[in-house]
Amino acid sequence: GEATRKGGDGSTHGPTIAREKERIAFGDARGDPTMKPFVGSLEELTLKNGNFRKVVYTGKREQLVLMALAPGEDIGREMHAEVDQFFRVEEGIARFVFGPGDEHLVRAGDAVLVPAGTFHDVVNASSTKLLKLYTIYSPPQHPEGTIQHTRADALAAAHH
Repeated sequence: GEATRKGGDGSTHGPTIAREKERIAFGDARGDPTMKPFVGSLEELTLKNGNFRKVVYTGKREQLVLMALAPGEDIGREMHAEVDQFFRVEEGIARFVFGPGDEHLVRAGDAVLVPAGTFHDVVNASSTKLLKLYTIYSPPQHPEGTIQHTRADALAAAHH
């Protein structure tokens, strides 16, 4: 069995008391016990992803989505009224378009934060290579477990 430990005050605490203290200290702080943390290599997952959109984690307040855009492909001009969005490019060059004259070339290792209410488009600036990136929506934007192999799949899903 488990050994008892001597506390700083000289008292002896059995495993039940220790577990209860741990639950109070850590378990309750996490909130919903059904929500599990995401731990993994985002770079590796992003580089292996070949889907236009793949939701890999959905929490109550954020969502992690991997994306791969074909050469010249874009996500389409969009705006999320209540959703902030973080992007990080892992491979390739993206052109982020916010409006006329407001375009930015973003390379592997670079990040972009798009506040709620901002029109934006992400374009694969290469005519020959895939663009691999991930995005974090806050709050979540897509149904949990969504996988859209192509942009056409994403557009079809948006019309249902």
